Amino acid sequence: MKLQLGALERIHRDALEKLMRERAIDRIWAGDATLWKKEEDHRKIIENALGWLTIAERLEPDLPALLSFVEEASRGTDHVVVLGMGGSSLAPLVFSLSFPRVPGRPTVEVLDSTEPSSVLDVAGRCDPARTIFVVSSKSGSTLEPTIFFDYFFDRASKAVPGREGERFVVITDPGSALEKEAASRKVRRIFPGDPKIGGRYSALSNFGIVPAAFLGVDVAELLRRARKMAELCRRDAPGNPGAILGAAMAALAMKGRDKLTFSVGRPVERFGLWTEQLIAESTGKEGAGILPVDGEPLAPPSDYGSDRFFVRIDTEGKNNADGRARMSALAAAGHPAVHYELSDALDLGGEMFRWEFATAVAGALMGIDAFDQPNVQEAKDRTNEILDGKATADLRQSTVEDAEGLKKLLGSIEPGDYFAITAYVPSTADNEARLDRTRLRVRDAKKVATTVGFGPRFQHSTGQLHKGGPPTGVFLQLTAGPSAAVAIPGKPYGFERVVEAQAAGDRMALESRGRRVLSVKLASDVARGLDDLDAAVAAALRAT
Repeated sequence: MKLQLGALERIHRDALEKLMRERAIDRIWAGDATLWKKEEDHRKIIENALGWLTIAERLEPDLPALLSFVEEASRGTDHVVVLGMGGSSLAPLVFSLSFPRVPGRPTVEVLDSTEPSSVLDVAGRCDPARTIFVVSSKSGSTLEPTIFFDYFFDRASKAVPGREGERFVVITDPGSALEKEAASRKVRRIFPGDPKIGGRYSALSNFGIVPAAFLGVDVAELLRRARKMAELCRRDAPGNPGAILGAAMAALAMKGRDKLTFSVGRPVERFGLWTEQLIAESTGKEGAGILPVDGEPLAPPSDYGSDRFFVRIDTEGKNNADGRARMSALAAAGHPAVHYELSDALDLGGEMFRWEFATAVAGALMGIDAFDQPNVQEAKDRTNEILDGKATADLRQSTVEDAEGLKKLLGSIEPGDYFAITAYVPSTADNEARLDRTRLRVRDAKKVATTVGFGPRFQHSTGQLHKGGPPTGVFLQLTAGPSAAVAIPGKPYGFERVVEAQAAGDRMALESRGRRVLSVKLASDVARGLDDLDAAVAAALRAT
């Protein structure tokens, strides 16, 4: 680790000294909820959310049985599809993008989008008779995994009638509605979640480890490295890698450096997808928060304001020289920065624990309950009201031709704000590249942090900070249509209605909190629509 804070070193030392005075490390490991909040309702949540501290150790005895099952289930299987959302899908997604496919193992992918063409794409790639579907939901009541289960179970029942349950594995907390439904459908295996771990802290539990095992990852070594980091995080604050990072995150955020900007090299370049949820959902509440900025290429120091804290994560010998040089330039110019070097992708076990511990520490220093998510439910409730017919999906959408709307939205951006594109379109590499082009126009013109989130994934990630964090977000919501009609067995609506309701519910939640938001409906040809949008944003920026 190389931490360079320059003139901000003093406030970091003060934060570490506060952790020492308050015996914070001992209290974390003792499960003392009052380190974060003293109120009874918060204490109950926190006391039931600290199982992640020891999960790597507790899961070890179960590994032989898990690996034996995965070996057996992988025979005659070409694909494994994880059907989840948020904490149940982001760690598997990062693992699938960080580790190479092992010969002889099935291809593993993640479906965490209700956008109809995304569902159809996955369905079209997978033969239900040769696919294992991993339905993953801690609560067992999350909308997306539930309807994914219904849709793909119906397809399997037509492909292998009477044996469809054999193509499904379920991961959920004991006693959940999903566990009961899985038992009634006679699924192949039910892996238990840990009720004392919240979703965004569950990467090293069955929610992350079962998909990793299907990938052929050496999960024993992954957990061993997590345990090694956990032991280091039992040290007093000045020598504790998680506490050192968490103290920096909190101290800098409280001084206005609340845009934690990730630059991540191969092979773990999508690590930020996971840290986005961990940090944003843990700290983005009570009008405060740390915004994780993922996927924004590093620019020269002069292109940034005074609200950034830069993080570089890479591996030695992986052609990361350019990223390191850019980080050095930022640190030399006075921007706070930290660099972590991994030996290989298996170090994700240790890094995930480091960032979990750091986020918990940051929450304590900021006076925030790092384990609740009070504003995520609001958008979910509005979505359900629309699907149940109790509310109208009124997006009051504009088009890319609405020059005045874009000009007003972009003109409202001030120093210290952030610009967020929330896109309910397929999360393909091409679409992401187009959206990145647009976000960088805004960053370079306005000198503010920018993010891109695909819906509904981001609702379970940065969505908490969007509503519960500081009122500094400027939101450009994108939808496309008309979407293909994709029916959901047993439901009076299809996926096209779900994604429409989710977009509407999210906008309604943002507007109820006075956030600056513009919803734009793109052409049915999404690629062309994104190109048109980029041109419109460029014109609006010139006019502001």
